[in-house]
Amino acid sequence: MTDKPNFLPERLALLADLNAAQYLTDGLLSGKEDVPAIALNKTTEPLAHDSRSRAELAPVRDLIDDAMYKFREDRPTSADAWLAPRLHAALRLTRREAADRRIWNYLALGVAPDYVVWRHLPAKSEGEQLKIAVRRFRGPAYTQAFARLWWAAELFRDGPDYRPVVTACGNQEMLNTVLRMDVVDHRPTAQAMVRLLERGTVTKTREANALAAAINASAATLVYDVIAPDVERDGTPLREWVDAAESAPAVPRRDLPIGPYEEKTPERSVDVLVGHFAELFAEAQVRGRPGADDEISGET
Repeated sequence: MTDKPNFLPERLALLADLNAAQYLTDGLLSGKEDVPAIALNKTTEPLAHDSRSRAELAPVRDLIDDAMYKFREDRPTSADAWLAPRLHAALRLTRREAADRRIWNYLALGVAPDYVVWRHLPAKSEGEQLKIAVRRFRGPAYTQAFARLWWAAELFRDGPDYRPVVTACGNQEMLNTVLRMDVVDHRPTAQAMVRLLERGTVTKTREANALAAAINASAATLVYDVIAPDVERDGTPLREWVDAAESAPAVPRRDLPIGPYEEKTPERSVDVLVGHFAELFAEAQVRGRPGADDEISGET
């Protein structure tokens, strides 16, 4: 099985798509080879920011090690809800920085290819060559192994509160489908979806998929930010949170970390959408209900 890199520098780095491609061998994608760490690090670029603490590699690698150990006896999917908020808090990136695919390429290939293999190698089946999809190492934000966790934490946190992230990441369809939807960038929409999970209205993966499809379809005719407005976003708390990385303690393992002290999502707006989405879900096609089709994502 792919092992932890035998060389880890002190600082995180950037790895361009073109350079990443040469390390995506069949051996790595099948979990049978390691990444040549020294050679890979010769092709990287330094991070754009000069924050010493935000560039440290060891705390991020330690966090990933802890996730793999904590969930060693469970299904690897169980690690998502634990790791997502902690990875977000450990990196303290702005959205502009997180939009740069090069940092995720480096995390997947230069820092923790063993995690990607552990988390995303398909379950065994006879007669098939099992491989990890390339997009788990180098791909869009909604499929790449670490980018999907960071963006889930960014979109589902409620200001400094990461509890909604844990709920959202506990349902794989929230990662597989909802992250692809533009409407999830509207905070009341994201929080309303989480409320339906918390209340048990939506439980199974196929139900979350049906809810997401219904919400997306409804958004074509109903403007959610009009009927459920959010507060005007103030960038100051995020900047202060990012700057505070230099003096921040290590990300807690038992308790949830605390995110930027941004204003929380307006409760009234969330309540409006919870009611609307509950009605949409009641009419949605879900496998197991009469007349429902059998299409579900099935991706983990």
